[in-house]
Amino acid sequence: ADLLLLDEPTNDLDLETLDLLQEMLADYPGTVLVASHDRDFIDRIATTTLLAEGTEGRWTEYAGGYSDMVAQRGSGLAPKPLAKARPVRPASPAGDLPAAPQRKRLSYKDEYALKQLPGRITERTSEIDRLESILADPALYRRDPKRFDETGAALAAARKDLAHLEDEWLRLEMLREEAGQPPAAS
Repeated sequence: ADLLLLDEPTNDLDLETLDLLQEMLADYPGTVLVASHDRDFIDRIATTTLLAEGTEGRWTEYAGGYSDMVAQRGSGLAPKPLAKARPVRPASPAGDLPAAPQRKRLSYKDEYALKQLPGRITERTSEIDRLESILADPALYRRDPKRFDETGAALAAARKDLAHLEDEWLRLEMLREEAGQPPAAS
């Protein structure tokens, strides 16, 4: 039952550090309770938003971040009051809710990786070509069986790494397109 409390964590942070904080909070295994005026930050990290409403000290729970909370309050959906007994409300048809676009910017780490991956893929491809040319020597196995085995193992590892790099590049490119961001400058 890990609990992390943060009060205005985005004050005085540059964009790079803010992205890093968001990534770390997303990977945090416990519960994070954040008090913040940064609506964008709340939208990016919150799965539940608590809002103090009225003068009676009443707190209301909304699913999602700040924009989701505003949409729920504006659409007439009954929020979940924080009380001991919560009434179960019937599921509303999907057509009742406006479709909120799930456009999320790539994190700084992902943007950096997306810029670096083409070069790493090229390097790995060159390494594979080099290893294949070594193994293409028909006399290598007779001359140096140990080197043949080591080169074969290195080739298998390089191919596996290349496949991983290509999969990661494809995943990040798809995220970039979904977020509507322009292609990374080479």
